[in-house]
Formats: sequence, C-alpha cells, structure tokens
Amino acid sequence: MNSVFDVQQLLKKFGIFVYIGERILDLELMESEIKDLYYSNLLSKDDLHKALSILRNEILIEKNRKKSGEEHGK
Repeated sequence: MNSVFDVQQLLKKFGIFVYIGERILDLELMESEIKDLYYSNLLSKDDLHKALSILRNEILIEKNRKKSGEEHGK
C-alpha cells in the first residue's frame, strides 16, 4: 500500500466507497473507516498503520495546498 488509491482499493474490498466531494473530508472519512475496520478485527495492525500514514500525509498536503491557495488569492 503506497497511495490513497491503494487505500481506496482496500476499502472497496469491504464494500466501502467514500465520496463526499471535498478532498479533505473524503480523506478524513476514509481514516475513520480504516479505524473501524481495524477495531472490528478485519484489518491488520500493519495495514492500519500504512493506511493511516498515507491518509494523514495526504491530509497535510491538501491543507497546505488549500492554505497556500488562500494566501495567493489575497
């Protein structure tokens, strides 16, 4: 697992499709779903950590991109 796409494919295996329409909210909901799968003993600790790392990194990138866009918009 190396990308957000890989996390989406993992969720898809469990019938979970996430699309709210706002990237950061999508990523946060995926994070919540991954945790739920782990707490339900459907996901290994290794997969949990990989997925959360990917999602949290992408959330930071998106927040920085959004913040940068706001600064340039002023």
